[in-house]
Amino acid sequence: MKGKKILITGGAGFIGFHLGKRLLEAGAEVVAADNLNDYYDPKLKRMRMDILQTYPNFRFIKTDIADKGALEVIFQLCEPQIVVNLAAQAGVRYSIKNPDAYIQSNLEGFFNVLECCRHYPVEHLVYASSSSVYGANKKVPFSTADQVDTPVSLYAATKKSDELMAYAYSHLYGIPATGLRFFTVYGPYGRPDMAYFSFAEKIMRGEPIQIFNHGDMYRDFTYIDDIVEGIVRLLDKPPQPDAVTGARYKVYNIGNNKPEKLTDFIAALEQALGKEAKKEYLPMQPGDVYQTYADVSDLERDVGFKPTTTIKDGLSRFTAWYMDVYWGHT
Repeated sequence: MKGKKILITGGAGFIGFHLGKRLLEAGAEVVAADNLNDYYDPKLKRMRMDILQTYPNFRFIKTDIADKGALEVIFQLCEPQIVVNLAAQAGVRYSIKNPDAYIQSNLEGFFNVLECCRHYPVEHLVYASSSSVYGANKKVPFSTADQVDTPVSLYAATKKSDELMAYAYSHLYGIPATGLRFFTVYGPYGRPDMAYFSFAEKIMRGEPIQIFNHGDMYRDFTYIDDIVEGIVRLLDKPPQPDAVTGARYKVYNIGNNKPEKLTDFIAALEQALGKEAKKEYLPMQPGDVYQTYADVSDLERDVGFKPTTTIKDGLSRFTAWYMDVYWGHT
């Protein structure tokens, strides 16, 4: 990656920050584009950017991918060789409250990224999809060969739409495009809207945590360093043309391949924090799914991806950061 010009949209986000840091340390030239919106506390996004700003090979540009003209200027000025599109409106539950944000960012914004990659050709476009696309699928583990036509949230529908748009642009214009279906990612500098983060906040404040479906849910929790390792291994390996369609297009699951019961995850978090949670058990929320479970065999085959971080180790690292850096300092 040394010397490569890499644009990360959503570069002030959780995954974007960790990926950017890893690439900067490898000698890449990284441009992070982000609108620093207030979906969650922008102070955390600024904390991440303050760290990346210490690298001489880093540049931050505040912009929204929904602004096509501004995005085109970035492509013209920065001439990225690789684009990692992580900018998106995240969250299943928030898509019920504010659906407009998902259309603007996840559909219009991603369309603009594709158009820029069309007019300013890149070596590889890697973009974020989501395990949410599996929706009401019952078969586990989830495989990229499965049908994903039953989304149970607008968020999931937009992510599936992104995959379809990326395929069309790859087929029409030869853009090498790789989609990553992320499974629940956690770790230091994570998103405060994610369950593990909000659980930590409430446990430390002595407030009850809400446990949906009475705790009978499973998630393929994946530690951030494992996710970043998988992305980095893919960046310089764009898809080869498909033998039938010619499209240079691929979708991978990127997860832990080991789902954890929510109640077990909470117990590990309690142990790491050294404090027991007050619990409020509730029914399943609209848009939620019972289980996520990634089949990552193709990613393991193609780039040797194999997560190595246990839940115990990952939560220990998260809570150490949380108590030392975040709790009481924001």
